[in-house]
Amino acid sequence: MSCSAPALDPVFLGLGPITIYWYGVIIAFGAFLGLYIATKESDRLGLQKDLMIDLVVFAIPVSIIFARLYYVIFEWDRYVGGPWWDVFAIWEGGIAIHGALIGAVLTAVIFARVRKVPFWQLADIAAPSLILGQAIGRWGNFMNQEAHGGPIAESTFNSFHTYLPDFIMNQMCIDGVMYHPTFLYESVWNILVFIFLLFLRRKNPLRGEVFLSYLITYSAGRLFIEGMRTDSLYVPGTEIRVAQLISIAIILGLLALIWYRRKSGMADKYYDGKKVKKKKKKS
Repeated sequence: MSCSAPALDPVFLGLGPITIYWYGVIIAFGAFLGLYIATKESDRLGLQKDLMIDLVVFAIPVSIIFARLYYVIFEWDRYVGGPWWDVFAIWEGGIAIHGALIGAVLTAVIFARVRKVPFWQLADIAAPSLILGQAIGRWGNFMNQEAHGGPIAESTFNSFHTYLPDFIMNQMCIDGVMYHPTFLYESVWNILVFIFLLFLRRKNPLRGEVFLSYLITYSAGRLFIEGMRTDSLYVPGTEIRVAQLISIAIILGLLALIWYRRKSGMADKYYDGKKVKKKKKKS
C-alpha cells in the first residue's frame, strides 16, 4: 500500500541557533499537566503544598538521564564511531520509558527517606499523572514519525480513513508507505489506564496498589503494542524485544508482590513501617 502526504514540521520554534522541537514541547506539557493533577491530589490528602513540586524538580532531570542512558545502552552500536554529542541529542528522539521509570522510582525512594514521607503514598499520588504524561508524550513520537508499526494492508488503510483524521493518516505516511500508528494505540491505552487509576484511587485501595496497578496495566498494553513496532530495542545478540521482556517481568513480579504484601500485611503499612491510620466508621 503506497501513499503520499507532506509530513508535519517537527520544529516548534526556531530562535537563531536555538531550535525548539515539538517533541520536547509535548513531553513538557504532559509533565506539567501531570504535576498539576498530582499537586491537587496531594493537597486533598493534606500533605505539604509544594511536596510534589519539590519531588518533580529532582525526578524530571534524573528520569531524562536514565531514559537516555537506557536507550543508548541498548543502541550502543548506533553511537559508536559517530559524534560524541549525538549521545545527548534527545530532541531527536531516543529515550526509553523504562529507563525513565527506574530514575523516577530511585529518586522518589531517596526523596521519601529525606523528607520522611511514605514512599507508597507518593507513588500512589504520582501514578495517574505518570500514565497521563506518557499518553501525551506519545504524540511527540507522532511529530517525529517514530514509534510506529509496520506497513498496513490496503483494507486496513481504507478502514483507518473512516475513523482517523487526515492529519494522523498523513503523518503516518512515510516515504510513500502507510504505517500502523502504534503511538496512537499506546496513547489511547494509557488514557484508559489513567481513567482506571483515578477510579481505583477513589476506592481507597491498599497502600501502594494504585502505583503497582499502574505498572501492571501499562505493561500489559506495552507487551502487545511493542510487538507491532519497528523500532524496538533488542537484547544484544537476540531477537528478544527488551520492552516485552521487561513488561512480562513487571507483570509477573508485581502480581506476586501484591499477593505477598496482602498476605503478610505489608499492604496496610507505610513505607517506613508505620501503620496506616484507618478512619473510624460513623455509628
